[in-house]
Amino acid sequence: MDVAGQFAELYGYEAQGVWSAPGRVNLIGEYTDFNEGFVMPLALPHTAVAAVARRTDGVLRLHSADIDAPVAELRVDELTPLSKYGQGGWAAYPAGVVWALRDAGHAVSGGADIHLASTVPTGAGLSSSAALEVVTALALNDLYELGLDAPRLAVLAQRAENAFVGVPCGVMDQMASACATEGHALHLDCRDLSIRQVPFDLAAQGLQLLVVDTRVKHELGDGAYAERRAGCEEGARILGVSHLRDVEYAQLPDALAKLTDEKIRRYVRHIVSDDHRVEQVIGLLDAGEVRAIGPVLTEGHASLRDDLRISCEELDLVVSTANAAGAIGARMTGGGFGGSAIVLVDEVDAAPVTKSVLEAFTSAGFTPPRVFPAVPSAGARRLV
Repeated sequence: MDVAGQFAELYGYEAQGVWSAPGRVNLIGEYTDFNEGFVMPLALPHTAVAAVARRTDGVLRLHSADIDAPVAELRVDELTPLSKYGQGGWAAYPAGVVWALRDAGHAVSGGADIHLASTVPTGAGLSSSAALEVVTALALNDLYELGLDAPRLAVLAQRAENAFVGVPCGVMDQMASACATEGHALHLDCRDLSIRQVPFDLAAQGLQLLVVDTRVKHELGDGAYAERRAGCEEGARILGVSHLRDVEYAQLPDALAKLTDEKIRRYVRHIVSDDHRVEQVIGLLDAGEVRAIGPVLTEGHASLRDDLRISCEELDLVVSTANAAGAIGARMTGGGFGGSAIVLVDEVDAAPVTKSVLEAFTSAGFTPPRVFPAVPSAGARRLV
């Protein structure tokens, strides 16, 4: 996509640079990030790309090649959380980053002209919003010479989504987009933001990780995500810990016995067991036993479906059909209530498993899903 050419045509002068930030898919560890636990995402080859130039008059102009809308023109000093640009429209994400940078004391008050284009599917649980945030943060960091490292940019991008847009997400999506490296999964400790790049060369093992976008749209701002976050926080309060990450897996039966609310008990069981599943997957990958993570993925789906209850009929159909057709393992990924599932397969089984899933959707009367391989890709970077 020639975003630099589009920028020049749109704004009448040349951009100062072009930046890219990927979407992500999460291998294991769901809803654990805001519980200060562990996650293991990887960056996708699908990216948000931004052509950007600094301004000096305090004006922020935003345009997306993917949205049929005119340039949004704002003033940096008038950006306000949960304003009309904080109600979930696409412009809220880059505008929120400008607000978060300025609110944190960084000198971005001159403004910017930004033109964006993205290949990250929206509403698919693949962090299209985080890609927009991170690419904006990286571009402004470079143009304003702020000197912020990738984890700090990710935290500011998360703050934009939390405080400006109003979605109480954890930091996994932004960290994956900002910090992932090609050929690796990112093992992230969401308490201290320490990261480890874990080799994840599926092709060398004769494997593929398929993403199945059910095309069922989800909105994390609709309250269901916030309700589960509040339930997790209440569970931690009852158990006398700051976050559910502090409940050891071996202590889980004792912890559950202290919880009388059935819903909170389910939430706690999922979080503690999913943190344990991240540890299991890390151990298996370190041992070179990539195929062995398949059952762990499927077990994770059962927990998301039955304990957290964020799956849906289409996601369950992907997992059951894929596994019946010979997949090594499968689970829903992302915020849930739609979005995508991941399916680990032998390369030779990718086509027949995909065919089985497509046929199952047709038989059920569902919109055909989009299926593509998840290739561990590079994180945010400057292109031009």
